[in-house]
Formats: sequence, structure tokens, C-alpha cells
Amino acid sequence: MNEDFLHFVWKFKLFANNNLRLTSDEDLEILKFGIHNFNAGPDFLNAQIKIEGQVWVGNIEIHLKSSDWYLHKHETDSNYDAVILHIVWENDAVIFMKNNLPLPTLVLKELVNPLVLSNYRSLLFTQKDWIPCEKSIDKIDDFTLENWKERLFFERLEQKSSVIKNLLEQEHNNFEAVLFQLLVKNFGLKINGDAFLTLAKSVDFSVVQKVNFNEHQFAALLFGQAGFLEEVQENDYHLQLKNEYQYLQHKYHLQPILKAQFSFFRMRPNNFPTIRIAQLVALFSKQKNLFSKLINLKELKEFYDLFAIEMHPFWKTHYHFNSVSKKSHKKLTKSFIDLLIINTILPLKFLYQKNRGAVDEDSFLQLLKKIKPEKNSIISKFSDLGVWSKNAFDTQALLELKNNYCAPKQCLQCAIGKTILYK
Repeated sequence: MNEDFLHFVWKFKLFANNNLRLTSDEDLEILKFGIHNFNAGPDFLNAQIKIEGQVWVGNIEIHLKSSDWYLHKHETDSNYDAVILHIVWENDAVIFMKNNLPLPTLVLKELVNPLVLSNYRSLLFTQKDWIPCEKSIDKIDDFTLENWKERLFFERLEQKSSVIKNLLEQEHNNFEAVLFQLLVKNFGLKINGDAFLTLAKSVDFSVVQKVNFNEHQFAALLFGQAGFLEEVQENDYHLQLKNEYQYLQHKYHLQPILKAQFSFFRMRPNNFPTIRIAQLVALFSKQKNLFSKLINLKELKEFYDLFAIEMHPFWKTHYHFNSVSKKSHKKLTKSFIDLLIINTILPLKFLYQKNRGAVDEDSFLQLLKKIKPEKNSIISKFSDLGVWSKNAFDTQALLELKNNYCAPKQCLQCAIGKTILYK
């Protein structure tokens, strides 16, 4: 049992609230239950009650035990002077107000429906289940689930955009610079993401803007900053890039990062850092004003077309600088572009629109619903429980549900948990 449950019971009136009697045996009528207060002070504000025909207006405080009033030192806190009703699960002490009169107290323990209490205990105190509601979630009606998933998706978008906001502050609100950093980071995927972000931050974006129109110079800049041009190689392309980088390094006072930060271990060759850097070179060399283009795109096909890049011929027969491989074009796959849209473009676009004061929520939903569902262990487990994903909108919502509601057992703040408790 915790106070959050009692807040929930009070807020949603999940108890027998007719013919109420206080611990003093006086009649109690609830006229207004009050407004839930999530800040410091009493739990519910601006309530209205009637005791033995006398109307009282003020605040309500809720505790598991009456004695918690003294445990929390409310008797010395002026914020609690206007409390007119004390709601408790167990009455183990008489609480006195400053006028030395007993504080009106209502005990909920015998008033809560046993089924509500049973549902609460099965949700919050089940230790072995993957999620608290795994035996019930497949019975939640579609209307409730779809509306909750929409809320979950935008919560996840808010969370991702908050990380981007920090980068924007560092870059003095330069959205183009942050787009560059985010794309570079996400080209590194999970394993090399941090190393790729370090690479992006290792050079001032003004230098990127000066050289990215020239594919050769831009390749020299990125491979040089990543430390891949420091080794000795016996091929003309590597030597040309090395010479170019030495010129850029001297001109812009560049300091490369350690190549050892990049991992090739147990990775598919198409995800090798060298290939991903080469793809970044091809993208930024081909697409000028990339930020403005991405911000204005709405259709999924338009994104696929924009990311249709052609790499330098050298990389069609190489995965490293030092060995030749079978020829392949190594283009960006649709699934990889989907990840860029989900993790980079939409969060950045969301923040950009928020800053301008108008978020086109429907366009975000429509785009996500055209992208194939993501594949991971969390989504697979939800499928096993009868909650299937038709698209990336579903998978993003379910990831938010699992990570920020199910894992920390925030069932009382979850539409699914509330529905189960209502029943």
C-alpha cells in the first residue's frame, strides 16, 4: 500500500462515498474533492466538505496512517493550516489542529471496493511478471489503448527533444549544426554512436559548412578527424585524403580524435565506421541546405529519395582502407533511414516546430504509421502478450510504455493500469 494509491482512490472516487462518517462519528458530505496538487503542500487543494451541516472550504491531506501527520512535521508547517480533512488508511492517532481541536479524519480502509484493492495489489506487487498487467493488457479496449499510445508517443518525442535542446544550447540555437551532430551520431548506431558524436563535435560546424560542398575535402576532414588517415596505407585514395587533411588540419588548427574509439568488433561490414563515414560524406556533399529540406518533408518516399546517395567509387570495393572486397554499392537501406527519421529527424523537427509555436502533430502520426514496426526484444514480448505493432507509431509508444511506466510500476499514472483498477 502507498499514498499514491490513496490519491488515486480519492481522485477517481473509487470508494463508497455516501453516508460517510468521520472518526469522531460526525456526518461527512463531500461537495468538492479538490484539485490534485503535485507540488509541495497538501495533496488536494480547494476542496469543499460539509460536516454536520456546516460547510468548510480548504485543503485535504492524505496519509497511510494518521500519525504520519506528525512524522512529516505538518504541525509546524503553515502550508497545512488550511487543511479541513485528513484522509487515512489507518487511524492510529488523534491529530490536533492549532486551535487544539481534533482534525476531521476519514478512514478509507473499509470504504474501498475489495476488487479495486485486489486489482491494485496484483498490479503493483507482482514480482515475477514482465509487466504488471501482462495477464490483462490484451483485454484493454482498442479505444483506450490507441488514445494512450498517442499520448505515449508524444511523451517519447518530448523526451528525445529534451536531449536535443541541450545540444542546441551548446550550439547557440543553430539547428543545422545540431542536425549534423545528430545525424553523425545516429550513423554510428548504438555501438559507435558516442564515438561518432565525438567526431562531429571535434570540428567546428563553420568548418563543415566551408568544406562539405567539396566531397574530397569533406572526406579528408571526417576521416582525418576520426584518425583513419594517421596510418600508412599503400593506396592512392588514402594518400590523397591524407595530404588534403594535412592541409585542412594546418588551416583550421584541427586535432583528430583517437581511432581506437571506433569499434569494428562483431559488426556487419555495412555498419563498419569507415562505411558509415563514407555515407555521411556522400550525403552532406550531395544535399545542400539539408536542414531546411528535412524540415519541409512530409511523405516517407520523399525521405527515401533524399537519402538515396552514391558513395565514392573507392568504397564500392572496400570496407577498410587496406583491403579490397567484392564490389557492392553499400547504399542506405530503408530500415536504416527509418531509424534516422525516428531517432533524429522527427525529434528535431518537433523541437523546431515547438520553438515556432505550432506543432503539426497529425503529420508526425501519419508519417510514423507508414514506417514498418521496429524489431527488438521489447516489441516481441508485447506481441507474445497479444499487443501487436502494425507500424513504428505502435513500437515507439510501446517502448515508452515499457521503459517509463511498466518498469518503474507507474500503473496509477497509466491509462491501462487505471482501466484495470476501474474494473
